[in-house]
Amino acid sequence: MERMEEEVPDSEYRAYQQFISNSRWDYLGVNRKVAVDTSYLLAKHKRRSGCPTGLIIDESAHLKKGDHSVGVATQYAGIVAKITNCQVGVYCSLVNDRYATLIGQRLFLPNKWTENASRCDKAGVPKESREFKTKPQLALELIDEAIANGVKFDWIGGDGLYGHSFELGKGLDERNRFFLLDVHKDELIYLQKPEFSVPARSGKRGRPAHSLKSNVPPVNLEKYMQSLQGSSLKEVSVRKTTKGWLKLKVHLAKVWIWDREEKEPRERCLIITQTLDEKGDIKFSLSNGRIDQYSHQQYAYFQSQRYWVERCFEDAKNELGLSDYQVRKWLSWQHHHSLVMMACLFIMKLKIDNKIDYPLLSVRDARILVIVKIFGNEDDFKRRLDQMAIRHQKRQANIDRHYRDGYKI
Repeated sequence: MERMEEEVPDSEYRAYQQFISNSRWDYLGVNRKVAVDTSYLLAKHKRRSGCPTGLIIDESAHLKKGDHSVGVATQYAGIVAKITNCQVGVYCSLVNDRYATLIGQRLFLPNKWTENASRCDKAGVPKESREFKTKPQLALELIDEAIANGVKFDWIGGDGLYGHSFELGKGLDERNRFFLLDVHKDELIYLQKPEFSVPARSGKRGRPAHSLKSNVPPVNLEKYMQSLQGSSLKEVSVRKTTKGWLKLKVHLAKVWIWDREEKEPRERCLIITQTLDEKGDIKFSLSNGRIDQYSHQQYAYFQSQRYWVERCFEDAKNELGLSDYQVRKWLSWQHHHSLVMMACLFIMKLKIDNKIDYPLLSVRDARILVIVKIFGNEDDFKRRLDQMAIRHQKRQANIDRHYRDGYKI
């Protein structure tokens, strides 16, 4: 806001602060409009690309100092891969082909916030938002919100935090929504459908058993992967990248999972992918789709699309100010995020609209051109455009050498 006051004629810092912190404009209405417009834009692109659209759930941390900012706590921050002082938001994005943008958010409030009414009062947290909710529960809220807004998508994705949540998977089953969620290597699965019963009492002494036990032991995913033969993995080409085809080895299997409470296990399709480089990075996912519902290539595609959402977070933070705010209260946090999501959608629309003339247009390119267009003159804009064209030409030449057919990304 200070930089805006310096650059925008007749602007005033306190007016900006009022707009972001105290003005009662409807951020929920803005979020809804962003979600609907994004859905419409990607539906049009889907008709051209032929690619399915994913709704991806992920969380992101915003590093903070002090303890007054709403939701701030000592908690895990993926951006620095450690426990530190930060705020954490749960987000949903839409992705189709290589285009992705944010369409919804929830601020995660740890127990130390929801159990402290005075702290919530000072930060302006609404009464209806003070109930503690886990990140998977917030994710389900975002999914329900997207469905209620008429957002169109073909599958739901997320990282291991959400794939590990039996509650989230169960909720999506009940909503009849197809998902593919990553899981961690220590996740337990059953290779055949287990049956559960309470063990009979073995003698007269001791307490009778009450907990259900399975008739077959579960298997650790990492150990299962180690037991596979090379022929169990099928090599597929997933999509084109700037450095050639993304190729993966893929394994599919019908498995079952159990939360130790339900009387019946839930059937899942296990998707394992491994990169072809020396590292041989392995990723595990579970889906409620049937094993024969999609091909190896399609399941691998669903799994790999989280890459574009991670890029979306990087761009939103580095170029559009997602983490660059100095506000403390609930309403200002929501306002800031609504504005950033509007900017993300605007930039994505620029990229799609100009994909023929400028297929390599980046978020940074677009941001700089918009700034020059508003605050510079026509000569400045033309110079920047020429600079970008030369840079893109060099980059495209570097991409082309990975493809015999001269693929244009």
